[in-house]
Amino acid sequence: MEARALGGATFLLLLASAASAAPAANGAGEMQAENRAVALAGSIVRNVKAMVRSTDGMLPNWYHSAWDAVRLRAIAPAMWAAVMVCLALSVMLMVEALFMSAVSLAVRLLQWTPEKRYKWEPLGGDLEAGSSSYPMVLIQIPMYNEKEWLLRNRCDLSCGIWEQVYKLSIGAACGLLWPSDRMIIQVLDDSTDPNIKDLVELECKIWASKGMNIAYEVRDNRKGYKAGALKEGMQHSYVEQCDYVAIFDADFQPESDFLTRTIPFLVHNPKLALVQSRWEFVNPNECLMTRIQRVTLDYHFKVEQEAGSSTYAFFGFNGTAGVWRISAIKGAGGWNDRTTVEDMDLAIRASLRGWKFVYVGDLKVMSELPSSFKAYRYQQHRWTCGAANLFRKTAFEIWMTKEVSFWKKLYLLYSFFIVRKVVSHVVTFTLYCVIIPASVFVPEIKIPSWGVICIPTTITLLNAIRNISSIHIIPFWILFENVMAMHRMKATIVGLWEGGRANEWVVTEKLGGTLKEKLLPEAAEIEKPSSCTHRFYFSELGFAVFLLVCASYDLTFGGDYYFVYIYLQSLAFFVVGFGYVGSFISSS
Repeated sequence: MEARALGGATFLLLLASAASAAPAANGAGEMQAENRAVALAGSIVRNVKAMVRSTDGMLPNWYHSAWDAVRLRAIAPAMWAAVMVCLALSVMLMVEALFMSAVSLAVRLLQWTPEKRYKWEPLGGDLEAGSSSYPMVLIQIPMYNEKEWLLRNRCDLSCGIWEQVYKLSIGAACGLLWPSDRMIIQVLDDSTDPNIKDLVELECKIWASKGMNIAYEVRDNRKGYKAGALKEGMQHSYVEQCDYVAIFDADFQPESDFLTRTIPFLVHNPKLALVQSRWEFVNPNECLMTRIQRVTLDYHFKVEQEAGSSTYAFFGFNGTAGVWRISAIKGAGGWNDRTTVEDMDLAIRASLRGWKFVYVGDLKVMSELPSSFKAYRYQQHRWTCGAANLFRKTAFEIWMTKEVSFWKKLYLLYSFFIVRKVVSHVVTFTLYCVIIPASVFVPEIKIPSWGVICIPTTITLLNAIRNISSIHIIPFWILFENVMAMHRMKATIVGLWEGGRANEWVVTEKLGGTLKEKLLPEAAEIEKPSSCTHRFYFSELGFAVFLLVCASYDLTFGGDYYFVYIYLQSLAFFVVGFGYVGSFISSS
């Protein structure tokens, strides 16, 4: 029991140390501060134990007898079955992570670049004068009330140049190195704010006056959201001139050489349908949440996309910063709005018709990460729910298709969908946030150490290896991802069962204005951000209380050290539940 008290004291001491505002002035002061912290931590541990024991002692004897009977005959067998299922799913997840990481590492060590796997030669001709040797390219920029301010192609916030989103995206497209007579820029504006629509249209006219071939297109409805806008954009007569289409969401800023690096892949390799670039971010260090997002997305691109591109020549299109062969889009049936992941849907249908994709990891396109928790949660619901719903709608089609090999069908169904889009979300929340904490009340359940320690450690290390510069935030990444797993699992279930929110589409809000107001005070005078009240997330708070009870019970009666992890996870749920995550617009 002394060791367990010391473990609890150490945990609380770590929290006290993290919260310390300044170091002590000298060695004696530091020693006194440590002694006070240890004494305080020990006192808290003893009080927690006393409270739990007194609460347990107030329960009548018949309750303990009834609980023992129910636990032994019903709860323990059911929980053990759940443990076995979760451990099997965890093994599936670890094997998949090991496979993808091995492929990604091999590609890097062998320098098996896309240029070596596919034919790539620069296109000839005079860029300034324009040349018929360059294919016609359509640039699509879907927009919706894009009024935020973003940083132009800089990661250093102190010296960047700030512009409004619509100006940045249109300007970046017009700045691409490609003959102006061989490129059509199509701005698809679904904005509902008439002032924004007027500004976007004016920006298009300004570039048109400079000789750019730019078309401003609007709809009288938002049917199908982004998919609907892209589908209608492809129906204009001038699109028939084009062979390829590059798609950029409004906050994406391609470098000027984007087309000259991507189009040759499609020109020289007739079986290729898509060239996907990597995302980079203008605000990765804005707050801890954006740092965590960068770790997750870096793994997605460096490992998942690279492995899919290098083995089965398939990965889910990311919806932006990519170039499609227009004939492949038409051959796959065009854009479809049956789910909220129209990009992944198109990729699946094109792949089933034999098309291949290539990911170019050293080609980066700047964008902005959502920095408010509300926006990030909506984004993750759309991505997770949409993928699960797409699996429901395409699984039979994938299995029955005859145009691809059995191994590619197996890869799509098992690896891409089941493991990554379903198992990863379900097992993360169920095992690490529900079963392990709840097992402290059921002493008959002993979860193997390899399931509690080895598997999650292996998966975490695989993420950390590809993000060495961010390794110091991996502990925060683990805790935050477990919190988000609750929302992702719920979204997965909604998507699989096609619940009421399966087709919910909420545009991801960006808070570029938050940073802009700090660095560009004169812009704040033009447009003042609206005040936002502090928001509580009651699902996270309720789960935090559950974890707190589990940790306190384990600290008092348990025979292991789960309470250290459970206390930390409870703290993470409390932090998110009280809204202390992400960036905010100050009301002062």
